[in-house]
Parts: sequence; structure tokens; C-alpha cells
Amino acid sequence: MQPDNRARRKFLTTATAGLAGGALVALPGNGFASETATPARSPLYNVTAFGAQGDGKALDSPAIDKAIAVAAAAGGGTVYFPAGTYRCYSIHLQSNIALYLGPGCVLLASDPPEEGSAGFDVPESNQPWEPYQDFGHNHWHNSLIWGEGLTGVSISGPGLIWGKGLSRGWGAGPKAEQPGVANKAIALKNCRNVLLRDFSILHGGHFGILATGVDNLTIDNLTIDTNRDGMDIDCCRNVRVSNCSVNSPWDDGICLKSSFALGYARSTEMVTISDCLVTGGYQEGTLLDATCKPFASDEKVWRTGRIKFGTESNGGFKNITISNCVFEGCHGFAIESVDGAVIEDVSISNITMRDILAAPIFVRLGSRMRGPAGVPVGVIRRLLISNVTCLNAAAPAICSIITGIPGHPIEDLKLSDITILHQGGGTHADATLQLPERESEYPEPTMFGTTPSYGFFLRHVKGIEVSGIKIDCANPDARPAFALHDIHDADFRHIKMPATPGVPSFVLNDVTNFSVFRSNPVPDTDLKTAQRQEL
Repeated sequence: MQPDNRARRKFLTTATAGLAGGALVALPGNGFASETATPARSPLYNVTAFGAQGDGKALDSPAIDKAIAVAAAAGGGTVYFPAGTYRCYSIHLQSNIALYLGPGCVLLASDPPEEGSAGFDVPESNQPWEPYQDFGHNHWHNSLIWGEGLTGVSISGPGLIWGKGLSRGWGAGPKAEQPGVANKAIALKNCRNVLLRDFSILHGGHFGILATGVDNLTIDNLTIDTNRDGMDIDCCRNVRVSNCSVNSPWDDGICLKSSFALGYARSTEMVTISDCLVTGGYQEGTLLDATCKPFASDEKVWRTGRIKFGTESNGGFKNITISNCVFEGCHGFAIESVDGAVIEDVSISNITMRDILAAPIFVRLGSRMRGPAGVPVGVIRRLLISNVTCLNAAAPAICSIITGIPGHPIEDLKLSDITILHQGGGTHADATLQLPERESEYPEPTMFGTTPSYGFFLRHVKGIEVSGIKIDCANPDARPAFALHDIHDADFRHIKMPATPGVPSFVLNDVTNFSVFRSNPVPDTDLKTAQRQEL
């Protein structure tokens, strides 16, 4: 029996007209009633019916808040934004509310307030915890869209969030950390069951998305083209990040944190990040319009753009997988415990990198210890990195770095099936460098300067397996491929690297239980101890 197409067309026409024309509620039988009717299911609230103009000039946030409040009072519903530009100060989410940003919708963060205007919500106090993390991590209310203690929240649709008036959180003057100025596009604290899907963020401020203490969080199919961090996932559990593209030249793209902002140490755990692009290589806005314009060669840009754990790292990172991601024109992975975090059970696989500007892989266990006194130094253990290819590691002075600190080694590390093409060019003098420990300093791959090896610099590691690694140099390099310092239980298998006359492939310092097998040009070797040896 064929469906009644006439009835279906009539329903679709009625529904479309309703979305465009007013605040409507879906009722049984596919009928619609006004906002005053008792909702039965799937209520829809059009912000224009509550006074939003969408002309880019009127201040629409009061009307949007009214629509959200009416929907929440009815038990929940979808707040719908038709095409238009909605100039806003802070928008206040409530439980069981879905914001749907329709095609052609732009949520515009207003410019900083003029004298006499309140502007965005002021940053709430987070004392006495504020000294333990940066300003942006301590406050949520000074945002374009924010919610705290909520359940069942979503933001979706093909529209755009344009943080035109948001601050990056640096410096002084009218666009810095002042009352009435916001520095985040979306901020969520202590929420449950949150979905962010399909929209784009342009110029997101200090954070495009800051999620702190958010559990059951899904972030899917977002495009973020921004002037600092793309998204920070802090003290969150059961998180899925997928199919996202992030261009963040001046800071990190996708960043996991475990700060002390909640007033206690809470781990970030049960996280998957998959099928994402992270880059710092394009001028802001050109990822969104697909022109992907590079920066001028003489333009000073950090081009950070990476996936990172830390630096805020009080609570730890556990049970995390990262897979099928692309890095372009940015820094490589950064996995950092410097404030007492336990990082364990992490798997990273199927990653391609191109034009990486610092270490392709950077793993750092340090002792900055920004947090309550008496917390022990953290731990990094059971870390697996496999199936990684890096073309044109574009910072020839810095290789991949994996380092703990004296008395606190990184444990149980496995590297496999990794190919790195490095620019090379290191000198014999570079090969003799003794890198400082810098135990309490801010962790970055550049913190040690030029490394004495071009492939991997390994220090203070216990239990490492390395197999199926190929390292090559576009230009001759007078440094060894591997420099090992204070390494115990190291097993190298099937390593390929250039044979340079007079240049060793391995330099071992204070190494025990070391073996290398079928790794040209190094002969098979098995050592119980090596205080200082070259291979």
C-alpha cells in the first residue's frame, strides 16, 4: 500500500511554516499549537517569536534567554534559530534544552560593552582554587553560551558561532580579562549528557569550547577555526570526539586537561578522539571557507594546533584512545604530567603528520606541581603509540622527546610502526649537547633547545619496546638517530635509519638491559649495562 503523499506534503509544509513563523509545540497527530499549549512531545521554540531580530544590530540574547526559559518551564524542548545574525551577550543554557542553529544562522558574540552597558556575564569567583590554573580555566560565566550543573543539553545544526567580540585572555585594555568581556564561545561545568554536533566556531576566544567536569559528552562533526584553543576537555569522563576539524594557529587544537578548577583532583578518562584534523597552518577563517591560506613565511605565528594532554594535570588521564587523525602544519603530540597526574592506559594509532614544527612525539613527566602542597610527582605508564607517519618534520633541531625526571621514569612504553622523514642538518657539535633537566618548568618540546639526536631523545624511561621504526633525513645529519639516558629494559627491533660514516646510530648513557636486533646499520647487540657506549 502506497503512503498518502498528499498528507505527508501537507504536514511538511505546515511544519516548515511553523519553524519560520513562531514558537511552536509538536502535538500528537502531527499538529502544532502555540507556545502556551501544554507540550506533549518534541516542542520547538523559534527565537524570533520571542523577539529576536536576527539582523546583526539588535541585542538578541534577552529574547533567546526567554525562549530557553519558556522551553525549560515546559519540561524541555528545542530552541530554533532560523537564518539570521543574532548579536548576543551571554546566553544561559538550562537542562533538557537543545539549541538548533539552522542553515544561515550566525550567533554573534557582541563587541566589548560600551560605557554604561553590562555586557557579558562577569567571571564568577573560583577561590581558593584560582592560583592552580590559568584565568580561563577558573571561570565559565564570562562566555557567549554557558551552563552549569545541567543535564540533557545539546547544541547542533549547521549554523555558525562567531566569537567576534571574545577576548583571547591576554594583555590589557578593553578586550582583556575585565568585567563585561567574555573569553569563551561555549563553557560547561558539572554537566551530564551533552551533545555538540555539526556547527562551526569562528574566532572562539581563549576557548572555543571549555568543558569542565562534564560526563557523557559527545562532540561530533564540528569545524573550529579560532584564535586560541579549539576545545579543552577538563576533568571529564566518557567523552567522544569525532569527525572534527580544528585550525588553531596560536594554541592547541584538541586539548585534554585535568585541572584543580573544581576544587579537587578529578581525572579525565574514558575518552576517544577519532577521525579528526588538527592544524595550525592556516590563516584564521580559511579552514571554514575551504581556501586554507597559509601564513606568510615571515609572519610570526606559533602554529601550535595539536592534540595535547596537559599542561593542567592534577587529576590524571586514564583509559584514552586517539585514532585515525591528521596533523597538518602544527606541533606534534604532547602528553604531559607536570602537576601530579597519573597518565595510564593510553593508545594512539593510525596518525598521519605533515610539516610538523616541533617534536612529532613529546612525552613529558615533570614536577611543576601547580596545585595543593604535598601531592607526589605523577606517573606516565602503559602508553602505546603505533602506525604513525610524519612527513617533513620541519623543526630539524628538535626530535621526538620522551623524558621523565631523575627518580621518576616513564614506564611501560611501546612504539611501533612509525615512519619519520626529518629535515636533518644537525652538526657534530649538536650531538655533544647535554640537555638540562628543567624539572619544574612549563613543558614544551622547545624547552630543551636543540636535541643531540635527530630521531628520538629518550631519558628516564623504564621498560620500552621499539619496533618497525623508520627514520630518514632529507639532509645529512651528524647526530645519532637515538640518544638514550638513564634507560632500563629497552628492546629495539627492526629499526631502519641512515648509515652516516663516523656517526653512531645509538648513543647509550647509563643504560641497562638493552638489546637491538635486525636494525640496519647496527649489528645485533645485547647489553646488560652501558655507562657510555656508541653503536
